[in-house]
Formats: sequence, C-alpha cells, structure tokens
Amino acid sequence: MRQLTVLLLLAAALTAQTEHMQSKLIIVDPGHFHATLLQKDMYPWVDPRVTVYAPLGPDLLDYLNRISLFNSRPDNPTNWALDIHTGGDPMAEMLRAHAGNIVVFTGRNRGKIDRILASLKAGLNVLADKPWIITPADLPKLEEALALAQRKNLAAYDIMTERYEVTSELQREFVNDREVFGTLEKGSALEPAVRARSVHHIMKVVAGTPLRRPPWFFDIDEYGEGLADVGTHVVDLVQWTAFPDQPLDYRKDIAVLAGRRWPLQMSQAQFTRVTGEAEFPPALAAHVHGGTLDYYCNNSVAYTLRGVHVELEILWNWEAPAGSGDVYEASFRGTKSRVEIRQGKAESFVPEVYVAGADAGVAAAAEHRVAALQARWPGLTAVKSGPDLRIVVPEKFRVGHEAHFGQVTNRFFEYVTSPKSLPAWETPYMLAKYAVSTKGVEKGKP
Repeated sequence: MRQLTVLLLLAAALTAQTEHMQSKLIIVDPGHFHATLLQKDMYPWVDPRVTVYAPLGPDLLDYLNRISLFNSRPDNPTNWALDIHTGGDPMAEMLRAHAGNIVVFTGRNRGKIDRILASLKAGLNVLADKPWIITPADLPKLEEALALAQRKNLAAYDIMTERYEVTSELQREFVNDREVFGTLEKGSALEPAVRARSVHHIMKVVAGTPLRRPPWFFDIDEYGEGLADVGTHVVDLVQWTAFPDQPLDYRKDIAVLAGRRWPLQMSQAQFTRVTGEAEFPPALAAHVHGGTLDYYCNNSVAYTLRGVHVELEILWNWEAPAGSGDVYEASFRGTKSRVEIRQGKAESFVPEVYVAGADAGVAAAAEHRVAALQARWPGLTAVKSGPDLRIVVPEKFRVGHEAHFGQVTNRFFEYVTSPKSLPAWETPYMLAKYAVSTKGVEKGKP
C-alpha cells in the first residue's frame, strides 16, 4: 500500500510538473490563415485551451471554421478548446486578462509593432507572423521591441517558415562548402551575385479549404506591399544562406540601391470571388480605376549585403497554373560554381537544388558533401543533369509549407523555456531583414 501511495504521489507530481511546463496561447485578431496553421497540430508543451480575442466578424469566423475542421478531421484530429472574447477592444482586454504566456499576432500589419511592444511590456512572449513592420519609420520600434525582450528575458520571434524547406537548407549547405562553391562573389549592379524570385498567388487552397482573403489584405497601407510582406522570407533566406550565424549591422552592412513596384490588376469579379465582398471598399478607392483594382503587390529591389550585390523579385499572380503553386527560385554565384534552386517546368514545378558550372573537382567535392549529409538526409544523392549536378531529395523530407509552421513553433518553445538560447545573430538578422524589406518598398515609390 505504501508503495502504491508513493507511486500515486510521484504521478501527481509529474502531472503537476507537466502542467506547469505547459504554455498557454493567446490569439489576438486572427485575420490571417497563418494563425490556424500554427494550430494544425497539437504540441505537448501547449495547453489545448486557447484564449482568443477578436471582433465578431468574417475574420474570426474563418479562423473558427478552420480550427473546427482540424478538430473534426478523421486522421490525427486536434483537440483545441477555444475561449472566445469578442469585445470592442481585443488588445486592451487581452492585456487586462493576461490569460496565457504566449501571444500570437497574424493579420493586419500596420500597428503590429505597437501591439508587440505592449505585449512585451506586459511580460508576454510574442510569436508574430511576418511582417512586424512595413515602413522604415518603424525600425526604431522594432529595435526597441527586440531589446526589451532581451532585458525582460522573453522570447520574441517572427515566423520564418522557409528556413525549414529542405531545398533552402541544402542550398545553404552547398553555398558554405568551399570545395563546392568557393567563396561568394561580389557581383555588380548589372550582374548581381545573388538573385532570387518569389511568386505567390491570390487564389489558393490552404489545409484543404479554399482561401478567403479579407478586403483589408489588398490595402497596401494596412498590409504592406509584396516586398514588405512575403518578401521578408526571401531577404531572410539570402542573409541566412550567404552569412550564416553571423550578426549583421543594418546600418553598415546594407545599402539599398534601387526599387520598383507595379500592380496586379484585379477585376471586381475576382475581388468578390476571393473576399466575398460585392464591391471594392472605400479604403481601396484611390487604387480603383475603371472598375479594376491596381493592387501594388509586386516589387523588385537591388541592394548590397556586405558588398555583395543582391537582386530580388517578389511577384503575386491571380492563380497558379494547373499542377503548379507558389514558386521560390534562387541563385548564388561562387568562385567555383553556382548553387541554385530551380522550380520550373523541367522540375515539374517542384523546387530542386543544382550545382551549376561544376568541373570534375567540384563534382567530386559535391559527391563528398552529399555523403557527409547522409546522417541528416539519408538517401540524398547527386545526379548528372546536363552540364549540372542535381541534388536529389528523398520524398520523405519534402514535408510541405504547412508543416513548417509546426517546426517554427517548436523551435520558438525552446526560446520560451530558455530565452538566452536564442542565437546572438537572430536579433541583428531581424533588423537587417526589415531594413531591406521596408527601404526597398520606399525606394520603389514615386
């Protein structure tokens, strides 16, 4: 009996310890579907009861519908329980209640940094979707927020999912292998050493459900232009690949040289199809001409990063061609070879990594690198593809964009439990990233 009592006490203590370790999520105004992708799966360290603060309206209803679908799916259903508050001032109510220790922000981007700052001041960890800022005038606030998190021993992190894409990880590995790549060339304004292109689509299916976009998504003053929004991923990948684990100084290491912007033209019928709204709202009136919306979501930017010339292009199309989807392509030019991600028709619209311009010595070095990477990616191979080498990735490592949200969230929890484990380069990386994305947009404006 005494042994049973001791076992029961130990079990109770372990249960209490597990409960103590669990974090509680607070979701504020989930206006972007990324909020739901964070909850596509359960996490052992997260309490299944989540507190949600949002005005009653289509954004909240879309979020609730997607969580309901996750909870009711036949395979591996989630078991989220939502405590929903629909007051007139969600942010103020959230700060008063302090119903958890991690606050999640997605959706509207104008003013997001102010909400992040208020949350950090209240002692909350912050996991916020990109972008944190959409104008260079807010760079000092971003700097303040990151410094505040460090002082208060809190985790503050943005959701850089594309670092977890296997082809991005492999490109980083080969670019930083001197026997394969050599050293990164500087390039020039006419022939940049680094080029990258990202293509997204307005109409798409997410987690099995056609995507509804809120009308404010198309308000560039509220949500930002393409470079300020999805372009942050591309800027991040460039510096993460070219200068891994190295702190950057955005005041000294970056010079934004040129920018350009142009619109995607959307008809009223297209706008209605994706938003459910019968008319363009008054906030978009300045960009509506002859019944067509000029949606300024396309940008290009040229800049130098530690003297290396970089050129990026961020594009939005209406809908992907059949059999394809969003696209990311990137080329890094080294003194021995180019390491590229291609995603065209030849790749069946699936991203693939190539070592281009490889002589016999580079090809042998690439084979050696592939062998060294077997511990992480068993079955990885290199095959001849015309004049280049293609790095063949086993299908099991292509987990998909939606799965990356869970990977980021698990990494974030490491920083919640041990804020000092956040790498020293992450904070200057964020500042450098947002300096390029916001100043690039500014350069493109008339």
